[in-house]
Amino acid sequence: MEKSIHFRLMTVNDIDQVYEIEVNSFTLPWSKEAFYNEMTKNEYAKYIVMELDDKLIGYCGLWAIIDEGHITNIAVLPDYRGKKYGEALLDQVIKFSKAIGLKTLTLEVRVSNEIAQNLYKKFGFQAGRIRKNYYIDNNEDALVMWVNLDEL
Repeated sequence: MEKSIHFRLMTVNDIDQVYEIEVNSFTLPWSKEAFYNEMTKNEYAKYIVMELDDKLIGYCGLWAIIDEGHITNIAVLPDYRGKKYGEALLDQVIKFSKAIGLKTLTLEVRVSNEIAQNLYKKFGFQAGRIRKNYYIDNNEDALVMWVNLDEL
């Protein structure tokens, strides 16, 4: 990561760029309307975007409910993967989560997505239970992972 990156909270104006990241990252992408609803109607939703040279290259969605956080989605544009940007984004999300008083973070990840699982493990996430047939595109199971932020 030779260039400097910038993190900030997402706004409604970022939806088009976040949607571009979403459709290039997931087989079941969220719609633009879903992101709009997250930004305007979900009081628990917090989204962080990652910018490089004024271009959004990654984002993470987080639901913060009392002292628990749930990462809804985290993604980096394909051209920027494998360059530590995902690590930088997750690190920022963890710092943000601690700053707003969250004690734990959870997420679901495809059981086949070992690259993502290894990233989460680097940050102290532990494997929990399996959600059977969680992903409707192919009925793949999801691994629930969690981390206690007080231990980081």
